[in-house]
Amino acid sequence: MTAALIDGRAIAAAFRARIAEAALRLTSEHGVVPGLAVVLVGDDPASAIYVRNKTVPTREAGMRAFQHDLPASTTEAELLGLVTRLNADPAVHGILVQLPLPPHIDQRSVIAAIDPAKDVDGFHPLNAGRLAIGLPSLVPCTPQGCVILAKSVMPSLSGCEAIMLGRSNIVGKPLARLLLSEDATVTLAHSRTKDLAAVCRRGDLVCVAVGQPELVRGDWIKPGAVVIDIGQNRAVGGGGKPRLVGDVAFAEALAVAGAITPVPGGVGPMTIACLLANTLRAAAAIAKVAPPAL
Repeated sequence: MTAALIDGRAIAAAFRARIAEAALRLTSEHGVVPGLAVVLVGDDPASAIYVRNKTVPTREAGMRAFQHDLPASTTEAELLGLVTRLNADPAVHGILVQLPLPPHIDQRSVIAAIDPAKDVDGFHPLNAGRLAIGLPSLVPCTPQGCVILAKSVMPSLSGCEAIMLGRSNIVGKPLARLLLSEDATVTLAHSRTKDLAAVCRRGDLVCVAVGQPELVRGDWIKPGAVVIDIGQNRAVGGGGKPRLVGDVAFAEALAVAGAITPVPGGVGPMTIACLLANTLRAAAAIAKVAPPAL
């Protein structure tokens, strides 16, 4: 068996095209141009790339992109002041503060300061709580994208046994809750889980977000299972060249799984697409118009 590749780039491109059409309708029918503000503190090269990868697609989708680059010496009070101004700016419908922040700034305080209606990362405690109890909310982008990718090859997740490996507040916990809302039977596994390999082998759907290169081996995968690899780890390849690898041993899993996301080209593009979708939904909600069908 050779697994089918779940092409995140192609699926994300189609989703972004629908978002652009909906954004155009929102602008032409209601005079609302969705606006996303992205805040970068410091000069971390990886974070700068992430920010660029968010602002360029925003403009391509017919939305406004407001980029705020702040020095690493920015104080917490200064950053909170900027967030307050963005909360009050009617042209801004989504606010994203790029993480991680410098160590002298309390990340939780900054996230809590963002207006929940503009929290397009879905990290605000109010949005996290609404997701936890099944109420409408802005949902974290990567978990959203993972569900879309899984459903591209497994249209109904109802009744499937889903293993979520990783329990972070950013990916693992919200993705587990989204899978529950799809009526999957969900096991949230982590580093303290006994016999992790055996737990993974139960999964019809296995989602992995642990930040450990190639932790999940091919013999951890149930034959025919769908594998969503959320990891992005820098590794050294042949000739000493750096390469990006996931949390799943891809070549091994490819021979066992029914379908699998590659790294890169799997979950990453969907995260950006879902950020645009959240910005569009936030703009519609703030303007008090019907949410766009995507």
